Amino acid sequence: MTVGTNSLPGAAAGAGQRPGDAPGAHGPTAAVPEGLPGVPHQAGAPGAGTGFALDPDDLPDGLVVADHTGRVVCFNRAAGRMTATDPRQALGSRIDRALPLEDLEGRRWWALTDPYGGLATRRGQPERNLLLPGGREVLVSARYVRTHPTGPVSRLVVTLRGTEARRRTERSHAELIATVAHELRSPLTSVKGFTATLLAKWERFTDDQKRLMLETVDADANRVTRLIAELLDISRIDSGRLEVRRQPVDLAAAVGRHVQALTANGQAPERFLVRVCRPLPDLWADPDKIDQILGNLLENAVRHGDGTVTIDVSPHEKGTAVTVTDEGPGIPEESMGRVFTRFWRGSKRGGTGLGLYIVKGIVEAHGGTITVGRGPGGGARFRFILPVAAPAYLTQ
Repeated sequence: MTVGTNSLPGAAAGAGQRPGDAPGAHGPTAAVPEGLPGVPHQAGAPGAGTGFALDPDDLPDGLVVADHTGRVVCFNRAAGRMTATDPRQALGSRIDRALPLEDLEGRRWWALTDPYGGLATRRGQPERNLLLPGGREVLVSARYVRTHPTGPVSRLVVTLRGTEARRRTERSHAELIATVAHELRSPLTSVKGFTATLLAKWERFTDDQKRLMLETVDADANRVTRLIAELLDISRIDSGRLEVRRQPVDLAAAVGRHVQALTANGQAPERFLVRVCRPLPDLWADPDKIDQILGNLLENAVRHGDGTVTIDVSPHEKGTAVTVTDEGPGIPEESMGRVFTRFWRGSKRGGTGLGLYIVKGIVEAHGGTITVGRGPGGGARFRFILPVAAPAYLTQ
C-alpha cells in the first residue's frame, strides 16, 4: 500500500515501492508494509496492491506507525495536530520520543506496555485515556502486527482520538442523571411523607383528609411512572430500538380526548380551538405513541404559551398533518435549532426538558417529520406530519 507525506529519509526504494516511482504530491512517497488495518489488498497493483493510494493525512484520527525497530515510519497530520508535533520531525525517531505518553497516574506508557517485549501472544492495547506533555488527554489504542502469531512485532500501529466527543456524551449522561434525581426527589418525598403520616396517625384523620392524601400519593406515583417511561423512551430512541405497533388511529378523536382531559383538569374550554379539515386519510400508527406526542405538545403549549391554543388537523400530500399553535412569547430564533434536543426548556415553568426530544424521536420512528416555527400571533408553532402507512401484514 502506498501512503504519501510520511516517509523515512532515503526510503525511495523501501518496502512496497519500486525504484523509480514518482514522489507523492506532498513529498517523497513512503511505503507502509502490507496489512495496515482496514485496507484491502489486491495483487498486481502498484505498491502493496490496494487498487487505490491511501494518504494517511486523509484519516480523521491520528495515525502513527512504527517499524520492527520502534522507529516511526508514518505520522499523519491529525497526529501532528493532537500532539503539537511536526510530522517531519517525528519520522525516524523512536516512538516513545515521538509519542511521550503517560497514564493518568503519571507513569510512562511505553515502559508499562513494552510492545516489543513481553508476551509474544499479545495483539495490542485496547483504547484508553492517556496524557500528552502538558496534560492534554487523548484516547489511544494500539495494534501489534506480527508476521506469525507468536513471532516478534514487525509493526506497531497506534491510533489517537480526541476526547471531546466522549466528554460531551459523559456530560449528557451526567445531566440526565442529575435531572432524573431532581425530578424523582420531590414526588418520592411526598409519597413517603404522606404514607408515613397515614400509617402512624390513621385514626386521627377524617375520611376526606385520608382521600386527599391518597389522591396526592396517587398523583405523585403517576408522575414517577411517567418519568420512568420517558427514560425508557430515551434509551430506546438513542439505541434505535423504539418499536412502533401500528393500528388504525382516529387522529381527530385523539386530539379531542386530550383537550377534554385538559379542560377536566382546570383549563378553560374556550382556550382551545380545534379545526379538522376532512376527509382525512387513513392513519396507521401506534396509538399510545400518538397520545405521547399530542400530550407533550398540548402540555407544552398550555404551560409555556398564552392565549388560545389552536390545533389544526388536515390532510397532507404525505399523510396527515397536525399543527399546535399558541399565542405566547414564542421561541427565540437563536433557540429554534435546540428545541428538540435534550434538556431544552423554553421557560422556567418546570418540566424535565425531555418531552420534545421524545416527541421528535417518536415522530421519526413513524417515518414522519416535525418542525417548529412562529405562529401568526407570534407564539410557538409545532407541526408534525405522519405518513400514510399500514401494518406489515397488510403490505406483504
